[in-house]
Amino acid sequence: MKEKIIAILEDALPLVDLESERLWDELDSLGVTNILMLLSEEYGIELTSRDATPKNLRNIDALVALVERLEAERLAHAVLADHL
Repeated sequence: MKEKIIAILEDALPLVDLESERLWDELDSLGVTNILMLLSEEYGIELTSRDATPKNLRNIDALVALVERLEAERLAHAVLADHL
């Protein structure tokens, strides 16, 4: 998943060092918005402005963890809905 996220974001944010340990510091508001939009669309999750925190965007690994967590929650809700 990490490589796929990097590939998606490299196209949209070519001037940002996605391997930086201080990714948050490299982003402006448009960059953050692009990340939220692109990953929401790609993974079928809902990333909102409340997810745009320095902790979640600290580095690419933190961003991957956020996407994985939200994707797991989405799948868990879908399974639960199927059993109701």
